[in-house]
Amino acid sequence: MVLLHVKRGDESQFLLQAPGSSELEELTVQVARVYNARLKAQRLCSEMEELAEHGVFLPPNMQGLTDEQIEELKLKDEWGEKCIPSGGSVFKKDDVGRRNGQAPNEKMKQVIKKTIEEAKAIISKKQVEANVCVTMEMVNDALDQLRGAVMIVYPMGLPPYDPIRMEFENKEDLSGTQAGLNVIKESEAQLWWAAKELRRTKKLSDYVGKNEKTKIIVKIQQRGQGAPAREPIISSEEQKQLMLYYHRRQEELKKLEENDDDSCLNSPWADNTALKRHFHGVKDIKWRPR
Repeated sequence: MVLLHVKRGDESQFLLQAPGSSELEELTVQVARVYNARLKAQRLCSEMEELAEHGVFLPPNMQGLTDEQIEELKLKDEWGEKCIPSGGSVFKKDDVGRRNGQAPNEKMKQVIKKTIEEAKAIISKKQVEANVCVTMEMVNDALDQLRGAVMIVYPMGLPPYDPIRMEFENKEDLSGTQAGLNVIKESEAQLWWAAKELRRTKKLSDYVGKNEKTKIIVKIQQRGQGAPAREPIISSEEQKQLMLYYHRRQEELKKLEENDDDSCLNSPWADNTALKRHFHGVKDIKWRPR
């Protein structure tokens, strides 16, 4: 199995294993699918943290309004009255004005937060350092855990406009957001390796050979974005060590320049006529009487 270290730009994403005989059409779709699913899990974790702190999403026409404005306009959060967390709610106002402030109690909050931590561990970029490959099944398992936690805390479900529910139902609208720019459509995904585009019409072995123990760094790009930047010759850590070495060397040379003591010239090893006198037998001659 060929080990693929998938990156987006210079940032590591995950490890993936694939046979050398894999069709690049299928492999590119697989990489894009795992990449996008990880982004979905990250978005859900972010929104569920807010859910645990401030309750469900307000209706779009009530978001950002003050209590006085809501009362003046006679707006009502009908779904907020239905979506009560298990065990009752604790009021915690959302200063941003996106959620209704009816947060779950401490026990239910911990259910959500513990599940978020477990899901984040599965999709973490630290899995690359641990040499753990991420599969679509693992990401789906993380998504299922998040869905289960929401169902436990909110058995009545969430409002249809809540981004968490929309993510679970694949109805999320990411247009005009930074999160939307990060998503790569499967049909428009491209894989690059060694400044070469891995064309979908070929096989992986056409580029990396038949050695199944190969490890390569591939970069995923959106079609039309051009070739990604090449990998640096040395890593950032190696560069830091190199800079540290040259800094120490420079300090040593500076100290040598500042040291003008020439007493070392009186040492035997500094006498350039010592060898000549040695062969003439006139070594250690003293003219003063003993």
